Amino acid sequence: MAIKGSLEDIFNDDPFGLLDVKAPTTPTRNADERLIASFEEINAFYAKHNREPAAGNGVHEHQLRSRLNGIRSDELKAATLAPFDRYHLLDVKPKKVETIADILEDDDFGLLADDAESIFNLKHVPKETTMPEYVASRKPCPDFEKFEHLFLACHTDIRLKKRKLYPFKNEQQIAKGYFFVLKGILLYVAEVSEKEKTGGKVNARLRCIFENGTESDMLLRSLAAELYKNGRRVTEHTEKLLSEMHTITSDDQESGYIYILQSLSKDPEIRSINNLYKIGFSTGSVEDRIKNAVNEPTYLMASVAIVSAFKCYNMNTQKLELLLHTFFGNSCLSVDIYDREGKRFSPREWFIAPLEVIEQAIEFIISGEIVDYQYDPGTQVIINRPD
Repeated sequence: MAIKGSLEDIFNDDPFGLLDVKAPTTPTRNADERLIASFEEINAFYAKHNREPAAGNGVHEHQLRSRLNGIRSDELKAATLAPFDRYHLLDVKPKKVETIADILEDDDFGLLADDAESIFNLKHVPKETTMPEYVASRKPCPDFEKFEHLFLACHTDIRLKKRKLYPFKNEQQIAKGYFFVLKGILLYVAEVSEKEKTGGKVNARLRCIFENGTESDMLLRSLAAELYKNGRRVTEHTEKLLSEMHTITSDDQESGYIYILQSLSKDPEIRSINNLYKIGFSTGSVEDRIKNAVNEPTYLMASVAIVSAFKCYNMNTQKLELLLHTFFGNSCLSVDIYDREGKRFSPREWFIAPLEVIEQAIEFIISGEIVDYQYDPGTQVIINRPD
């Protein structure tokens, strides 16, 4: 056997390729490389959308926003990523946490990430073209203890999904006893002064109580303008009465229920219609009334879901039902339904209108204000009747 003269000779004499070890084709990235890769995702988002990731636009975007906030609050990470900060995203300092909105947005771990609608993200809302001359400022509420339990109950109802958050659409939605979310703060309309109509617009002085213990006597249209930009409407409790609870006694007569239903039909034509609801009346429980829905043309020969049920006292509920049908008559569903025997029916109790608008119309009928308004099926909002 020949004697090898050097290590090089030994390595070159490897007939079986035992020393031919290749470097890994996909080396494991270190911590800095993973950090850079995660930041490049944020850069890619900015390059595509020309804005930072925002909360309320889906889980992935919410996670990118949380990641960006986490990087901004970590000086070491920010310094490491400075050479890759092509869009100056790290120049912004993290916000101080001072309100509920700050808490919800400061969610570095994505614990609050959800595809559900965000109360801080409004789209396609009308603009207020004229602002009232006087805009009130907030001051401490001297009798806040009278309202504190209302805020606690409202938060509980929202958590249990007995109340919902909807986009604010028009100033007719502002009424005494209603809750709204303004810039992340829950507010309660405690008082509404006598309404006045100026230039075709209704206005009134309000007493608004905020959950942080302050209050404001802003004008109705001032509040509406702010809600268009930074607010949501909170619906009434799903089991609320049409009359105030404290006015109901053993002498009052139970009249029945006005109910709002949503169709669960599998018919593509029916399923394609947004904001389609049935408004009806029942002397007994609504659950019993809809038991046989799949066999009744008035329910479109399909199962239905109870959206709202209003228990009525001392009222002509048939008249209330008729008023609602008249009010929404220009948005009535026009469709032919055939029963099991092939007989044709044309149900007249299904209407195309947003749920919050239907509930607002019910309140206007109770207060007698319905004569001042009409429903516009084009914009799907309640508007003032022309003088």
